[in-house]
Amino acid sequence: MKDLSRQLSPPAILALSFLFLIGLGSVLLYLPFTHFGPLSYLDALFTSTSAVCVTGLIVVDTGTKFTHWGQVIIIILIQLGGLGLMTFSTVVLMLLGKFPSFKGRLVLQDTLTHSPTKDLFSLVKSVFLFTFITEAIGCLILTLHWTRVYPLSQAFFYGFFHSISAFCNAGFSLFSNNLEGFKADPVVLLTIAFLIIFGGIGFLVATECMARLYAKKKRFSLHTRLTLLTTAYLIGVGTLLIFIFEYHNTLYGLSLPGKLINAFFQAATPRTAGFNSLPIAQLTEPTLFLLVLLMFIGASPGSCGGGIKTTTFAVFLGLIWNKIKRREKTHILHRTLPASTVDRAFLVITLSFILVTVCLFLLLLTQAYGMSHNLSSNHFRFLDYLFETVSAFGTVGLSTGVTSTLNSVGKLIIIVLMFIGRVGPLTIVHLVKIEEVARRYQYAEERVMIG
Repeated sequence: MKDLSRQLSPPAILALSFLFLIGLGSVLLYLPFTHFGPLSYLDALFTSTSAVCVTGLIVVDTGTKFTHWGQVIIIILIQLGGLGLMTFSTVVLMLLGKFPSFKGRLVLQDTLTHSPTKDLFSLVKSVFLFTFITEAIGCLILTLHWTRVYPLSQAFFYGFFHSISAFCNAGFSLFSNNLEGFKADPVVLLTIAFLIIFGGIGFLVATECMARLYAKKKRFSLHTRLTLLTTAYLIGVGTLLIFIFEYHNTLYGLSLPGKLINAFFQAATPRTAGFNSLPIAQLTEPTLFLLVLLMFIGASPGSCGGGIKTTTFAVFLGLIWNKIKRREKTHILHRTLPASTVDRAFLVITLSFILVTVCLFLLLLTQAYGMSHNLSSNHFRFLDYLFETVSAFGTVGLSTGVTSTLNSVGKLIIIVLMFIGRVGPLTIVHLVKIEEVARRYQYAEERVMIG
């Protein structure tokens, strides 16, 4: 076993830790005491994958299908999957007075930060403190608010469950209609929205913000500035467009502040959290397509979320803008990006686009094969499957209602997509060892027509 662990690369260790957690969770959720009535192992596996990969797509209702013990297991899987099994393992070792191996430190470094750091263990401590303090505050607010409606014990469990689910960007809810019943409740919506945002900006950004707050750091790094600006722009533009697109549709009947809060909430949740206050299936098509774009971008690096990540999107836009300006280097916020960073961003977007396209094609082939496009409205259309595919890749969890209709093959496709979306397409690529051969020659140049 030791020889095997030495041969495994850090990406392989990361992927295997998620696979182990998914497998363990599926077995636990399949046990009779965790659910009511019959539950197939595939549905248990789907639920476990969705929880560990902090997605939120469900094939059975979490609040009614699973027992209290099953719901506890789900929230533990969400917490472990959100922070990563390696992060928890490191904390346990530190409490025992031990330190992880060199490869373990490399895995943590790749998960939590963008560059090597000498003080990795202080970063891990900060991550845990930030996580549990933020979740505790969210739990306290939700519990106190829900005691007006539910008994204290039930209000606490609801607050505890939804606080962790929101911060980890999971989107699992104990309410059958998610948060649609709270669209007129600003306390619930704003609390959940800010938990999603704090859990999605990345632990490195959160650590820098806390250091700046306590005057321990004078200026933000480029990574933090780019993350905060991109996040603000995406949520701001998303809120404005959803407010416009849904003003006379799903927002109809709400007060002006209610419309703005729901538009803000629905713009924040595609940051890889699957909560919804508006019925997704009733949204206008421009809104659905906007959500697809937001889900594809996702959260920020080093966070609980998925997608291509905010900084990847920003670097890609920067690359395009600098090419239009005929600049050889990519400049963003008065800084020059290394060519390796730009290449990595381009590769992530390209691989992600190919992955989503292939999985969408397979989903259409296995779920809608032989169906005519002009069938009656009770059949799901192309946009529904595109929405489902991107939601799984971005580990978001929003759905127009397709998830529960998937056959076994469709569920397996979504399971694979959620897993790749959580660990990242580059991690999967790095699992395949390709030896680089240095070429001492190059082929003759020849032009082709472009555009």
